[in-house]
Amino acid sequence: MFPATLAPHDAPARLTPTRVGGIEAHIGHTPLIPLRRLARDLPPTVEVWVKAEWFNASGSVKARPAWAIMRRALDAGWLRSRRLIDATSGNTGIAYATLAAALGLPLTLAMPANASPERIAILRGLGAELVLTDPDQGVDGAMAWVQRQATRHPDRFYWANQYDNPANWQAHYSTTGPEILAQTHGRVTHLVAGTGTGGTLMGTGRYLRAVRPEVRLVAVQPTDGQQGIEGLKHMPSAQRKPAIYDPTFPDEVVRVPAAAAQATVLRLAREEGLFVGLSAGAITWAALQVAASLQQGVVVAVLPDAGYKYLSGPPWQTAA
Repeated sequence: MFPATLAPHDAPARLTPTRVGGIEAHIGHTPLIPLRRLARDLPPTVEVWVKAEWFNASGSVKARPAWAIMRRALDAGWLRSRRLIDATSGNTGIAYATLAAALGLPLTLAMPANASPERIAILRGLGAELVLTDPDQGVDGAMAWVQRQATRHPDRFYWANQYDNPANWQAHYSTTGPEILAQTHGRVTHLVAGTGTGGTLMGTGRYLRAVRPEVRLVAVQPTDGQQGIEGLKHMPSAQRKPAIYDPTFPDEVVRVPAAAAQATVLRLAREEGLFVGLSAGAITWAALQVAASLQQGVVVAVLPDAGYKYLSGPPWQTAA
């Protein structure tokens, strides 16, 4: 577990690559893309932009916190003679595994056994030690398994604990927030982000509020704990809530039905040429709802990843 001395508001970690030209140098600076056809019925004074986080090394937004967590652990010496261990639903694990392979670090991950076969294959292909946990317990079950291992074997494992580690949100404070401000030339009025660990919303939102206090922060969650939107957590029903997430922080929470997320994924692919994952569909749907209520504004939605890891599930199974 990360040391108690890392308080939630410590100065954000800087993501300086340890080796010039290594894969870790290709994290961040992802493109901001305007929605044209999906936003065509909006007033011309309302813009919707999506931050394409699948352009990060490892293919998702989770490269940012994974590298911040690993870099801090490396700098502090917490990985000397120890394996990094953590629970994951997929993207953070793939980011850890990508960086661990590049840096020659041992890695153990726990993930629910009902994760998509694509994610399991990617993690195994990258050489991570992968433990599949009870699917009925979800990520919470994987986290419980990891915590037991880290508690029993503190000399063997460094528990990265992405859900509670402040380096998670600080990565977005240092990178995602400044990028969005620069890419919109300071015009951003609304940030829309999903809540899995909560790191994207908390870190990016804290930065934007510091420089533009009037920016509205919108959290995106499933409508209830039974809605299967991969990568998003219904915080009110979660057995274990991430310590880095403050439910009073967002100005608004938009709850998205799984069917709306799936329909938006198909629309993004077929009308915008953006092939994204289900959480990105949910976040885009929420961003469009927010934009539809405006007469003027610049809405930025952070889309976590592409859709290639989800081809064995909805909506692609039945897409005609």
